[in-house]
Amino acid sequence: MTILDLTGQFLIAMPSLEDPEFQQTVTYICAHTSEGTMGVVINRPMEIGLGEILSQMELETEDPDIEKTQVFQGGPVQQDRGIIIHEPPTTWDSTINVTDNLGVATSRDILEAISKGDGPTKSLVALGYASWGAGQVEKELAENSWLSVQADERILFDVPPAKRWKKATELLGFDLHQISRDIGHA
Repeated sequence: MTILDLTGQFLIAMPSLEDPEFQQTVTYICAHTSEGTMGVVINRPMEIGLGEILSQMELETEDPDIEKTQVFQGGPVQQDRGIIIHEPPTTWDSTINVTDNLGVATSRDILEAISKGDGPTKSLVALGYASWGAGQVEKELAENSWLSVQADERILFDVPPAKRWKKATELLGFDLHQISRDIGHA
């Protein structure tokens, strides 16, 4: 059986998905293997700025734009753990290259660099992540809970968070609200 590789794609919650953790979310898939899937929700901003996280880590910044940088609720797993999606995928201590253009890091050194203004060109900082066990995402895709599409970096970094779900659904090429929530059977 061939496994569809969702790494580097958006997982878009269907309008019928009622789970409050994932309702109308866009999740950037960082890793998808036969053992499971890991991703970061990119459209759930938190009410804290990056300055607060840097302060808790005893890192300082004198740049007010860095202080106010939006932090996202990346998912329900390990919500105290920082995950940084960034471009280009340079080699921070714990960077995993997801695509040729994007990496994911969880190490302190990337936050130190960001605090000094020497960080990656573009980044999205999240607390927590989403995780699915082996075959779980495939099952949920078959149940019409999600759709997947190749990720667009402009949506990740440039589109306001409140518009990311709509913009991601537009990548599909059809109106998501016109899809039936029922699974068809012959």
